[in-house]
Amino acid sequence: MNASGYLLRLLSVSVAILVLCGCTSGNQNDLATDVTLTLNPSPPVVGTSSVSLILSRPDGSPVKGATVRLEGNMNHAGMKPSFADLAEGEPGQYAGTLEFTMGGDWFVIVTATTADGRRIEQKIDVRGVKTQ
Repeated sequence: MNASGYLLRLLSVSVAILVLCGCTSGNQNDLATDVTLTLNPSPPVVGTSSVSLILSRPDGSPVKGATVRLEGNMNHAGMKPSFADLAEGEPGQYAGTLEFTMGGDWFVIVTATTADGRRIEQKIDVRGVKTQ
């Protein structure tokens, strides 16, 4: 192989590595945010649970005016997810309800878009949803 062929291959491999590195999922948050999820009852039971969510910056200031959506899923495949849109009461405090359709281990994906268009996403484990 001549020098130009070698350089072309090296360049191709370098571009492929850069593309693959650019496609990895890193931090899902455009904004450093603390996400605190509280369920009532706790531990949750099959049926409707009240959800309280606090979004705050690391300095403790509230993340106001966000659009917040929850997606609840079981840890095993094949279950239909449960969705909830939360409403802001006090600044940075969001509330709503989420339906747990079966006992077992769940996780909740919190997705929020701030008033200035930044995205916040966090996965929170909810273990041991009880049957009534």
